[in-house]
Amino acid sequence: MTYHIISIFPESLSSYLDSSLLKRAKEKGLMNVLFYNIRDYTKDKHNKVDDRPYGGGPGMVLSALPILSAVEEAIEKSEKPLVVFFTPHGEQFSNTVADEIKDEYTDVIFICGHYEGVDARVTQILKTKNVSIGPYVLTGGELPALVMIDAITRRISGVLGNDVSVEESRIAPKDPYTRPECFTYKEKEYCVPEVLRSGDHAKIDEFRKEN
Repeated sequence: MTYHIISIFPESLSSYLDSSLLKRAKEKGLMNVLFYNIRDYTKDKHNKVDDRPYGGGPGMVLSALPILSAVEEAIEKSEKPLVVFFTPHGEQFSNTVADEIKDEYTDVIFICGHYEGVDARVTQILKTKNVSIGPYVLTGGELPALVMIDAITRRISGVLGNDVSVEESRIAPKDPYTRPECFTYKEKEYCVPEVLRSGDHAKIDEFRKEN
């Protein structure tokens, strides 16, 4: 899977994408990330990417043409692309949506809006898949892009090392424990539930199902 990120702050994403599971997925060749700085697609000598909204209102709106040019380049590099735009009015993202994207597309192009949004003609022209990651508003689309990349990538076969590690494919308790078995904190002792220390695998599985 190749992810194409269209953003005015692409540098803000690199640290997370170069860490942990996503870093290993890139090293295995199971995913790749390409960045497109919207400022590089402007024809203005000042690399201006936004302007005042028609009809008045607060803030600035990202201009359509630089974004369209960036997306065009990303599409040219793609085999079977999906163009995603983040909006509170979009389809709620979920593991089911992540699986659909993983199974149906080779490339995902994320348009990361900012300020007061993106010129509406962008989504009209590109016929984007509009997605929301929750009932709240964020400063830009960069965090939602990271959420989707993480959720989709961990579902690609080989990324986790063992496919049963995908949460709904295994029995995982909502409250995990590790060593030491007991410790004292502020004069009170806290211990791992006895059943998890019993060695009785049948009882442990039952405990995990119940929790």
